[in-house]
Amino acid sequence: MTTPPVLASTREELAALLAEARRSGERVAFVPTMGALHEGHASLMRTAREATDGPVVVSIFVNPMQFAPTEDLDRYPRTLDADLEVCAAEGVDVVFAPSVEEMYPGGFSHDSVHDGVTVAPGRLATILDGASRPGHFDGVLTVVAKLFGLVRPDVAVFGQKDYQQLALIRLMVRDLCLGIEVVGGETVREPDGLALSSRNRYLDPDQRQAAAALSRALRAAQDRAPYGVPAARWAAMAVLKAETGLELDYLALTDVDLGEAPEVGEGRILVAARVGTTRLIDNMAITFDRIAAPAGTAAAASTTH
Repeated sequence: MTTPPVLASTREELAALLAEARRSGERVAFVPTMGALHEGHASLMRTAREATDGPVVVSIFVNPMQFAPTEDLDRYPRTLDADLEVCAAEGVDVVFAPSVEEMYPGGFSHDSVHDGVTVAPGRLATILDGASRPGHFDGVLTVVAKLFGLVRPDVAVFGQKDYQQLALIRLMVRDLCLGIEVVGGETVREPDGLALSSRNRYLDPDQRQAAAALSRALRAAQDRAPYGVPAARWAAMAVLKAETGLELDYLALTDVDLGEAPEVGEGRILVAARVGTTRLIDNMAITFDRIAAPAGTAAAASTTH
């Protein structure tokens, strides 16, 4: 039988539960989430458990600051009882599930949020998802900074599916000298390649099938990346354009820090699209080269586009 984690809903309860670990110098591992937990989250908890013999803390908080007024805050799934079962199965010690009032004691609204101190994420937050969702990463980094201050972890684990978020959190930890090891957990996928996401439950069967084209496009780009950046982009776009159920937001090929894609070397390919009313993101590692493609292949044709 699994031992359920201890649930804390206030700052004082969380501090009391972690006091002994802090006194004894135990290493605290932390996995921030918005709940609606699935196997992807569970894999992050396992990574956190591997990082410490001390307590593993999971937060469950749907952060209003990272949602625009027109986005899906109200319908975002809240499944605390089921989430606690996932945490218990993975050996989590403490679950911190605060209210909005606990996290934003001065009150929160999109009109007045800037009355308080927030984290300005910088240029990296203005591209890709930041361009499509202005202010989103201000909300992400602000709440993560708050959670870091409350949990005071030694190591924090985030999923690579939200790659831009992971890059920004690493940048915040570095630039603000927070002294936390940030670990990126591998993306967990369905058998057809679709990245696990709490938003997948919004998809009907036809939309679910269309959504699988995102990972197919990324893998097509990986296959053509040895022939260069244009060939990789062409291959991905060919898959995406063939899927009528997708409304593409962006497809980006970058270096590992989300800068310009290198002609040769390691990089990242990232995609965002709407399937019905649901916005999905995905990304994969990619290795670029400049091998000449055989004449008559898609890779060769792409160099003329």
